[in-house]
Amino acid sequence: MKPCLYIFAKAPHMGKVKTRLAADIGQVHALRIYRAMTAKILREMQDPRWDTVLYVTPDHSADAYFGGLWPKNMPRFTQNGGGLSERSARLFTRKGPVITIGTDIPAMRRSDIAAGFKVLKHNDAVIGPAKDGGFYLIGLNAPADPELFNTIRWSHKDTRKDMCAAINGRIAFLRELEDVDDLAGYQRYKMLA
Repeated sequence: MKPCLYIFAKAPHMGKVKTRLAADIGQVHALRIYRAMTAKILREMQDPRWDTVLYVTPDHSADAYFGGLWPKNMPRFTQNGGGLSERSARLFTRKGPVITIGTDIPAMRRSDIAAGFKVLKHNDAVIGPAKDGGFYLIGLNAPADPELFNTIRWSHKDTRKDMCAAINGRIAFLRELEDVDDLAGYQRYKMLA
């Protein structure tokens, strides 16, 4: 079965994306940055070696393209509500290697996804660690236990530790990257870009 990459994506609506960054720089500029990061990730992550699927919210935005931001040729599924644990668990019900990412790690490359699928050939899970204690990528040789994500403290300094404790099996780790959540994170990204 062909590996599958799911990209969590929010519709680019003012005041609904990058709210922590918007608190630092304003909603208009935060929306522009969000659109730019999303466009970069969607361009970069398409590859014939795996299926790339948008996993979108809110559900009513599933048929929108947002001025070409969401590619017309990219399949998409709606997140169908619920918390992040429930929405994440839905992605790992299919058989085969599955990786999920978001759109807030602009330093992520296609090579990170390829490395993730490669290590999944010999491991049960792969995690791309984020500098804040979370992760920017998780991959499993699904299907996974539907309860896997229930004990995860999301947006917490120990999110990655919780995830590692919940996974029953061998975990491989990719390089550490920083997500862009606030102005300081964005400035660090721009200095390295």
